[in-house]
Amino acid sequence: MSIFHGLSAFPITPANEHGVVDMEGVMRLTSHLSSNGVDSIGLLGSTGTYAYLSRTERCRAIRAAVKTVGGKTPLIVGIGTLRTDDAQSLARDAAAEGADGLLMAPVSYTPLTQEEAYQHYKAVAEVTSLPLCIYNNPSTTHFSFSRELLERLADVPNIAAVKMPAPAEGTIAQELAALRSSPIGKLAIGYSGDWIAAEALLAGSDGWFSVLGGFLPKLAKAMVTAAQEGDACTVNQYQQMLEPMWTLFRKFGSLRVAYAAINLLELSSAQPPRPILPLPLQDRKRTMDALKACTAS
Repeated sequence: MSIFHGLSAFPITPANEHGVVDMEGVMRLTSHLSSNGVDSIGLLGSTGTYAYLSRTERCRAIRAAVKTVGGKTPLIVGIGTLRTDDAQSLARDAAAEGADGLLMAPVSYTPLTQEEAYQHYKAVAEVTSLPLCIYNNPSTTHFSFSRELLERLADVPNIAAVKMPAPAEGTIAQELAALRSSPIGKLAIGYSGDWIAAEALLAGSDGWFSVLGGFLPKLAKAMVTAAQEGDACTVNQYQQMLEPMWTLFRKFGSLRVAYAAINLLELSSAQPPRPILPLPLQDRKRTMDALKACTAS
């Protein structure tokens, strides 16, 4: 089975106000996720604030995680950055530090064309033997992959998966059926946007790329297991229980809520990188209430 199947938990990357990674903090978080049975760890994803960290600090984060979970839990490392040559360097760094797979978003300032994105992915995939997941995240990158582009990328060696957002129209089940009946079907197809997790899991997505899994891994894993066992009733019960958390994710962005939750759970005291600000006190209280609802049973 591909490392892009099941629950991929995306933790924050603890760092100080100067962007220096807290290696001990990374080790604590990744150990917590691994010991709770996640199928993989998505290090340096959007929740891991990869865009705010230097190449040196990214390497230090990978090194810390590998020291803790290497050989135990597959480590998928984000390598998104503006320049193609820099992304190639990050791919090589991740492999050298012991990563098991890669995740890359089409980061841009000048909006990319479909051809530019294709050439970017192809060039990065050519310099690594690690499996690479396409990070389709238009809410942050402002780039949308066309079906034709995904089909072309599916034929690129080493590209093994795609991380999809909620479909613009129709259901996830309809989108999955269409993707799997096309050349894209050779890829592992997973979804992010935690509030659609129940729908995606019950539709049979290969993976859930989860922010929730980065701080409540046991609960997220239970939800995935229920879906894999065909227990729709239990999955929907989890979905209902998690609705207060999803409401916060949608309103404030899952990154801000993840930091607040991790602080409240005393997994880390790290704060988000400026200019992102922590949630105000009243919204931290709402996060605490949502956590209590999630862990009541």
